[in-house]
Amino acid sequence: MNMTMETLKNSPDSHQALDRNKVLLGLSGGVDSTTAALLLKEKGFEVIGYYFDITGCNAEGKAEAQAVADQVGITLLTEDVKLVFEEVVIENFCSEYMAGRTPNPCIVCNPGVKFRCLLDKADEIGAYYIATGHYARIHHDELQEKYYVKQAANIRKDQSYMLYRLGQEFLSRLIFPLGEFEDKEQIRDIARSVNLSNAEKKDSQEICFVPDDDYVAYMAERGCTAKPGKYVDAEGRVLGEHKGIIHYTIGQRKGLGIALGKPAFVTHIDAEKNQVVLGSNEDLFGCSVYSRGNVFADGAEMADFDGREVTAKVRYSAKPAQARLSMLPDGRVLTEFTDAQRAATPGQSVVWYDGDHVIGGGFII
Repeated sequence: MNMTMETLKNSPDSHQALDRNKVLLGLSGGVDSTTAALLLKEKGFEVIGYYFDITGCNAEGKAEAQAVADQVGITLLTEDVKLVFEEVVIENFCSEYMAGRTPNPCIVCNPGVKFRCLLDKADEIGAYYIATGHYARIHHDELQEKYYVKQAANIRKDQSYMLYRLGQEFLSRLIFPLGEFEDKEQIRDIARSVNLSNAEKKDSQEICFVPDDDYVAYMAERGCTAKPGKYVDAEGRVLGEHKGIIHYTIGQRKGLGIALGKPAFVTHIDAEKNQVVLGSNEDLFGCSVYSRGNVFADGAEMADFDGREVTAKVRYSAKPAQARLSMLPDGRVLTEFTDAQRAATPGQSVVWYDGDHVIGGGFII
């Protein structure tokens, strides 16, 4: 069953003290979250906006969120979440790069900060539902009474991959008002129809906490720098000198600063040896992907998924591909793809789907 806004208010649940007509919406000031507020109001919900300041001093961001909240006609709550964001997201971000991995901070932030803060604040103000402007849907398995993130109708904008670490406590109370729209232009048209000031605002493509998308400079300001080391080939032969492992990611070709007379790609990063391994594009392909920190949306035991046939993605922009899961004794999961996948990158995530909904995932190692 696909959870629509029409079916939500009558769904049974144990949170009897919370108001099912009340929704706390993450409001960033962008067109997606603002339009989500409009859609929720149209359905008769009492909507309260919630802006969390990850820096503790983002006066401009607060002002933008307040301006659109005033336009839509909803109350806006603001909260300084700098300390928890620092602990959960930024420390992980820096330590992962220093370890030669490529983190995805949104995947860490969603369960640890964004949706955690939304849910806690919703409980505080007596709101049953939480909502965001993500492009995704909620699938409700009525037989098992379980909830799953489902792909958005707009596959090009689908963000289900980023939400795989959300468990039942979040999913059972979550609304994605934009999930059924097949085109982003439909969202902008709704915003234009009520003359929202942000109707033409461009989507952000950058890491929200990194100025100018320069993560190396951001890390340097925090005392995280990497020493130069050696480029080597697969046999360990020295090819040249690299700038420091934090400058590189698996599959990278540009910006290597080395000429080998043929295309060269980063195929492995060895933090312990401070080496960056270079190879061919063909070297980037493989069928076996190992992951740690694995989670399953329905809270089932890992053993229940041993041998499970799934589709899986090794990055946000990848297409789901056929694969089989194997649960290993040390807690890792082996995802064996039918067709080789390119540049499965440590620190990124492998996410597993059953049809169009997410059943779990883990961090690639």
